[in-house]
Amino acid sequence: MNFSYFRKLNYVEIMRRGNFKVRLLIGVVVVAFAFIRRCSQQETNPYTGRVQAISLSPEQEIAIGLQSAPGMAQQHGGLHPDNRYQALVDNVGQKLVNNSIAKNTPYKYDFHLLADDKTINAFALPGGQCFITYALFSKLQNEDQLAGVLGHEIGHVLGKHSNERITDSKFWQTLVMGASAIDFGAVAQQYGQGKLLANGRDDELESDELGVLFMIKAGYNPEEMIGVMQILKNAAGPNRVPEFQSTHPDPENRIEKIREAISKYKKAS
Repeated sequence: MNFSYFRKLNYVEIMRRGNFKVRLLIGVVVVAFAFIRRCSQQETNPYTGRVQAISLSPEQEIAIGLQSAPGMAQQHGGLHPDNRYQALVDNVGQKLVNNSIAKNTPYKYDFHLLADDKTINAFALPGGQCFITYALFSKLQNEDQLAGVLGHEIGHVLGKHSNERITDSKFWQTLVMGASAIDFGAVAQQYGQGKLLANGRDDELESDELGVLFMIKAGYNPEEMIGVMQILKNAAGPNRVPEFQSTHPDPENRIEKIREAISKYKKAS
């Protein structure tokens, strides 16, 4: 009988167990660090009252937005050349800011009309840089609908949604690194992606509600935001991505929540 063979097997088994204990310890330390850091980042958003994990200061948000704005504009064909349209976007955006809590924030709000006539979209960068493509702008039927779009984007800024998603991504990246030490990295990554998608949908609903409030405060008809949702629904067509796979809620669900927000803020006014 070859005893050296069995001794070798035992040695390998011991090494495997030892390595697993080391990896487990590393994994636990990394995961603990992620949760401790996340707890230290919890703060109450002064504009929404919601508790969030935030890692960027307002100054850092503004710097990121200003630095990223030229590149984002370039991706969409640059700024639209018609100064009359740009002036309308500016006027509506600033009216929303000046009649809402957005006026009393450290953020610098700029509203950009992009030349892109194919992509129906609007978005905001951290710190107050807001964009709308001409493709969406051209489908809006009145100034109130434009106010609905821009009010929604201001809501993203005040909601600190980009800041929160950056912080969440770092948290899940650290968790995945810790879970990978014990071969659970793929599971953690999949779960984290699902959480980020769900959080993204919550951001959209919060921005819709804030947009309704800003419209009412600025004297716009909030019912017109429902028309914006219809435009987005028609643009997506019958083959739109299912809600559970998207960062955006289904337009029908958004319309329901918008109606609730309209009722809520009209009663309060």
